[in-house]
Amino acid sequence: MVMGWVGQSTSYSTTKLGLLPTQRDGRSTVYASDLAKGYGIPVLHVNADDAEACLAAVRLAAAYRSHFEDDFVIDLVGYRRYGHNEGDEPAYTQPLEHENITNHPTVRAIYADQLATEGIISQEEASALEDTVAGKLREAQERVREYEPVSDDTPDDEREVPVVPRDTGVPFKTLAEINTATVTFPDDFTPHPKLWRQLEPRTDDFSPAYTLDWGHAEVLAFGSLLKEGIPIRLTGQDTQRGTFSHRHMVLHDIKTGDLCTPLDQVSDTRLEVYNSPLTETAVIGFEYGYSVGADTDVVLWEAQFGDFVNVGQVMIDQFLSSGLTKWGQYSRLTLLLPHGYEGQGPEHSSARIERFLQLCAEGNMRVTYPTTPAQYFHLLRRQALRRPERPMIVMAPKSLLRHGMASSKVSELLEGGFRHVIEDITIEDHSQVKRLILCTGKVFYDLQGHPRRTEANSTAIARMELLYPFPEAALEELLMRYPNLEKVFWMQEEPRNMGALTFVGPRLRAIVPRDLPLAYIARPERASPAEGKAADHVIQQAELVLEALGLQGESTENG
Repeated sequence: MVMGWVGQSTSYSTTKLGLLPTQRDGRSTVYASDLAKGYGIPVLHVNADDAEACLAAVRLAAAYRSHFEDDFVIDLVGYRRYGHNEGDEPAYTQPLEHENITNHPTVRAIYADQLATEGIISQEEASALEDTVAGKLREAQERVREYEPVSDDTPDDEREVPVVPRDTGVPFKTLAEINTATVTFPDDFTPHPKLWRQLEPRTDDFSPAYTLDWGHAEVLAFGSLLKEGIPIRLTGQDTQRGTFSHRHMVLHDIKTGDLCTPLDQVSDTRLEVYNSPLTETAVIGFEYGYSVGADTDVVLWEAQFGDFVNVGQVMIDQFLSSGLTKWGQYSRLTLLLPHGYEGQGPEHSSARIERFLQLCAEGNMRVTYPTTPAQYFHLLRRQALRRPERPMIVMAPKSLLRHGMASSKVSELLEGGFRHVIEDITIEDHSQVKRLILCTGKVFYDLQGHPRRTEANSTAIARMELLYPFPEAALEELLMRYPNLEKVFWMQEEPRNMGALTFVGPRLRAIVPRDLPLAYIARPERASPAEGKAADHVIQQAELVLEALGLQGESTENG
């Protein structure tokens, strides 16, 4: 690695720059490359003034990487002659060093003298070479100055016409074949007995009426894409098993330790499922770059908990959300971020929906919060088939992975697609509904599954599965289905200054009729995302749910 050693969010460099920390302030080691010693990586120190030594170092590093397929670090010891930009004066902060640099000959001059001394070329020939290169640079600069950009008057909304499949269903026969493959192992493979008890139900009567959990729906979605020739790449610290032991796409033989990936039997299409380091900045950056280069692949990165994505925020800000606008880079990288308030504390509750929604503009990405396995199935297939590509953020489940209400039938995978908004199917007479609760994600089940839900018989609960692009048309259609509404609520389990409220609120106000009050129910504004004690969480969650249902302060007997 040239010019120092770069780690997560930190760069150690031997190159001195006036506005950056000095060697004494910037590190505690002699060399910037000393970090590599901890990993047994070979290091080669080279003088940046010695052009041929630098070339030899690069050749050695390339040969080492090619032969051993391992890391190699070049510690290029040099200096920077000029400031950070045209207006910077490095001598303000490092006067002695830059006096020496000013008086020091350039690398070109040093190498020209060396070649002249060795009789390879003369000083006149060296000067002629310099003049030739400088002339080409000046010529290129003049061409740029003479260039007149052509105005593009095409309206922004006409530049790209997205091709979004409305029907992402898969024939039952195909799903049955994939399902069989997920529980088919080599004859000499012995899965863990506890794991087999988890997978064995898939061998039961697989029919359109069969009930699916999230892990099962996911593997069917992946299998269907592989059959269609679409490569899949999934990374994250614990993706082969799944953080919550729900996926098990890569199995381990309990007798030999050998690995088995059942989906490999489905198709010859490339499937990569890797457990990657818990270095979110590095992994998200790599996967983004991979997705840009492999534009036909479905590339996914899964956080252990959604909270951990904050370490990769720089990659999200600089590349994921703005790469298309800045550089025309298309990506379909999908981030799976387990999110939901379940009493696990401030470090294991929030994937910070608000941060992603704040970055949304110009159709740059999609932010979703699916609540059923079928929705997740269609969402994955939609992401793979949609053109042009866009990154996608998925608020993924935790407790919902095994929640009895959060299940789907195989029949839901056979036709249809991802629904932007799901209305309350328990409501039989829409004219009796006075209160409409809009929410997103896991909190829907807290509301719908509450023991006193039946008391709020004039309240309907609808969930937004798509947050961005904002599903305006679907919401307008939903509101029209309730002719006697008296009040609309946005309910979330996150604090008021977090979650989707600040994004959804003004957009809802724009489509909810002005004569209808619009209220917001959420935890109070907080600096920390969630309570630290599970007991406190239970109390506050219950208060939120009762307030939303209009039952706060009322006894069960009085309703």
